[in-house]
Amino acid sequence: MANINLLPWREAQRRERNRATFIMCGVIWGAAALLVLLGKMFMDGRIDHQEARNAYIQSEINALSKVIKEIEDLKGQRDKLLARMDVIQTLQSNRSQIVHVFDDLVTKLPNGVFYDKISKSGGKLSIGGKAQSNNRVSALMRNLDSSDWFDNTNLKVVDVIDRNGQSVSSFNVEVKEEKQDDAEPGVEAIQ
Repeated sequence: MANINLLPWREAQRRERNRATFIMCGVIWGAAALLVLLGKMFMDGRIDHQEARNAYIQSEINALSKVIKEIEDLKGQRDKLLARMDVIQTLQSNRSQIVHVFDDLVTKLPNGVFYDKISKSGGKLSIGGKAQSNNRVSALMRNLDSSDWFDNTNLKVVDVIDRNGQSVSSFNVEVKEEKQDDAEPGVEAIQ
């Protein structure tokens, strides 16, 4: 029988299969690396695109924030102007009232009574002065109560002081200003 050795052929076939397997593994690894690289490039592109969009949105937000701040400043200025207009309108509508108040303060002053100071806080007048007697202070309070421009006369302090041998009453009276709704003829209120 003939002696045939099949081992070198098998050995060559095994080496060929191993070489083909290694080539196939290298190709698969190369394809996988290429896919990973392409995926990374794609995601980096998407991230860059999103960052550009975010930067654009942020710049628009900053521009709108400046506009909003300007609007708030304008609203503040408008509120200040409206407050000034209200004060001017109040003064305009009450300008004749102060004349009547001072006129009444003079006409309702009895003899022997002198004003030292008059101050106004809100709708109340604080009147300080001197009188020859307490009866004259009482007469002043009655006169102020009878006025159309004053209400709720309230005596705060009365002190009797000796001045050059004479007794003088020092007083402090609070009186509420009464607002008159009727406007004077010929005077129109600003609206």
